[in-house]
This record gives sequence, C-alpha cells and structure tokens, in this order.
Amino acid sequence: MLNSMISINITRFMLLVLAQVWILNNVNLLGYINPMIYVLFLYWYPMRQNRSVFILTSFALGFVIDIFSDTMAIHAISCMTLAYIRPLLLRFCYGNNYEFQGFSYTNTTRLQRITFIILLVVIHHLIFFSLEILSFSHFVIILKKVLFTSGISLFLCLLISSLFAKPS
Repeated sequence: MLNSMISINITRFMLLVLAQVWILNNVNLLGYINPMIYVLFLYWYPMRQNRSVFILTSFALGFVIDIFSDTMAIHAISCMTLAYIRPLLLRFCYGNNYEFQGFSYTNTTRLQRITFIILLVVIHHLIFFSLEILSFSHFVIILKKVLFTSGISLFLCLLISSLFAKPS
C-alpha cells in the first residue's frame, strides 16, 4: 500500500513537472498569462503523510520548475510556503474533519473541494507574483497577474482534477 502511494506521488510529480515545463511554460496568453497547474500536486498529496517530507517534496517540485523556468527559486518558495500553510487551508475548507483517519475528498462536497483548490491557486499565485515583481508600488500589476493567471490556472486545475477524480 505504501509503495503504491509513493509510486503514485512520484508519477504525479513527474507528469505535472513535464506538463508545466514542456507545455504550459510555452503558453503566453495576452503576453503575461502563464497557467500553473503543478499546484495540483499540493492538492493531491495525501493528508496523513509526514509533513516534513511534504514540505521538502513541495520545495523540490518548485525547485525543479525553477530550474527549467529560470525563475530563481520563486516557484520553490511559493510551493514551500503553500505546503507549510496547507493544514490551515484544510481546516478552513473542511473543518476538523480532515484530521480523522477515514477522511477523503470523496466524503466532501464539491464546493469544499473547489474552495480548497481556489485557495491553493490564488495564494500560490499571490506569493509568486509578489516575489516576481517585488514591489508593492506595482500592486495593480500584481493583482492583475494574480487574477488573470489564477483564473486560467484554476480552470485547468478543476478540469484536470475532475478528469482524474475517482468516481464516487
């Protein structure tokens, strides 16, 4: 059981990195919208696994994306921060239910899952673009990039997560 979960996570990791690096990094809608779907790894990662391993894996995910994107650790910092605050987001979206052994996404409402993905994507993009621009005097530009990129990324993340969701 543990080996299959590890192989599933490794496969997800590699497929999301390859999709991001080979396909989505080459998409530039309107000159500045570059969808980021690798945030789905943070959504799909099992909740009851070791948190330190999750934070390190999230850092590795962002670091690999940074290497191929030449973005100087912005993806790594964004992913690692999101991995660190994920328990707070889980508690916000699902209440204390997520701490029980029998908890799975199939036991939750669609609205809760969508809210969780929205929070993951928007917070990731807010951190990412704030670090990329690194100036709050350009708040409007940061907000514009966060809103439009989050919209496209969210659409793709919801589409992919619904395509690969287990039937309930």
